[in-house]
Amino acid sequence: MRKNISNIPLELMNIEGDGYHLMIEAEVNEQSVRLLVDTGASKTVFDKTRLQSLMKEGAEEDYEDLEQLSTGLGTNSMQGQVAELDTFKFGDVLIENYPVVVLDMEHVNQSYEMLGDRGIDGVLGSDLLKKYDAVIYFKKKVLKVYY
Repeated sequence: MRKNISNIPLELMNIEGDGYHLMIEAEVNEQSVRLLVDTGASKTVFDKTRLQSLMKEGAEEDYEDLEQLSTGLGTNSMQGQVAELDTFKFGDVLIENYPVVVLDMEHVNQSYEMLGDRGIDGVLGSDLLKKYDAVIYFKKKVLKVYY
């Protein structure tokens, strides 16, 4: 049974009065990243271009191609890869050597830019939300995880 709780501040981004996107700040290899919290995403995903700047030089040579096409993120399908993050921290949760999906998310960030937003580095998906029994508290603007 997990005894530790981490309350991660949530940014609620209003999408033109049409709903909200939930964002958190996290770290990859001790560098700050902004992630969309997406309960509908099966895996945690990072933008290929942004991840290259967060990883050791030449790390992209170790990326493995996904055997299946990824769907979602506003497209029917796209080719992805898998990369292993040396360290990934969100709230007080620190994970080492965690595999994530790597996709070209330029189209996603272009949409955010059109809304006047700076965009995202990736998506915190259900793989980690489920693993850490995540609970979203909209009123408190907190993502609570148990570890």
